[in-house]
Amino acid sequence: MPPTPYPELNAVLRHLVSGVRAALDDAFVGAYLQGSFAAGGFDLDSDVDFIVATEHELTKDEVEALQAVHGRTYDLDCEWAQHLEGSYFPRDTLRRLDRRGRPLWYLEHGDRALTLSEHCNTAVVRWVVREHGVTLAGPNPSGLVDPVPVDALREEILETIRDWGQEILSEPERFSNRFYQSFIVLSYCRMLHDLHTGRIQSKRAGAEWAKGVLDPSWAGLIDRTWDGRPNPAVSVRQPADPGEFDRTLDFVRHVIEAAPRFLPGAETCGDSPGADVEGRSDATGGSPD
Repeated sequence: MPPTPYPELNAVLRHLVSGVRAALDDAFVGAYLQGSFAAGGFDLDSDVDFIVATEHELTKDEVEALQAVHGRTYDLDCEWAQHLEGSYFPRDTLRRLDRRGRPLWYLEHGDRALTLSEHCNTAVVRWVVREHGVTLAGPNPSGLVDPVPVDALREEILETIRDWGQEILSEPERFSNRFYQSFIVLSYCRMLHDLHTGRIQSKRAGAEWAKGVLDPSWAGLIDRTWDGRPNPAVSVRQPADPGEFDRTLDFVRHVIEAAPRFLPGAETCGDSPGADVEGRSDATGGSPD
């Protein structure tokens, strides 16, 4: 089976993996899709999230060879080639959750060169790779990653809800464009959903679930941000509507405050006293598409 339903993207991925294998030679272990192309909910506007597992920390010569591979891939005459995002994990780092947070060689969405970043070195990425990773080359990814304890997954999600939220609220001008306005709302819906379920699902599933369990006053914002999601390359250059962005900041504040109520064992869930998420399973949007 091809890794995605999009032939042009599959051609880009073949080009990328072929170049990476040649650059790394015996240091290559495997290449995998993660993110929405693994967990579900992808479409023509999705980033293409990947990881590459390597036998060891990359050497200077290996990094230089990979920089050339990514430059050639970026220059392909295909839009998908500019929407790749991913990191290179030494095998031992990928396996062990206690090595999360260390910088890895990383390709940011829209870039043509690798930089060092801890972006992908998370419990969430490990969980998606182990549970749903799509193999482009190499062994089954479940054998490369130790199981991620659900408590560790929830802890990281809760930390991200709080820490990223504080970053957004303290420097809102950095995020005041149409792309980020939509991305923030949908990401916070998904994180809240994932926090509650203890598994990573899609933005679409998170948005539908959030509309069912949060106060109905948030439903319009969630629907409008989903409708405004397409064409990220254009929307990132367009200013956010001031009213919608202020409402988005209010949503971030609300989710930060509400998040602990969605943990298992919390006395209440939802936006009103006694609201029972489990009792409203028809609104969970459980499918990851």
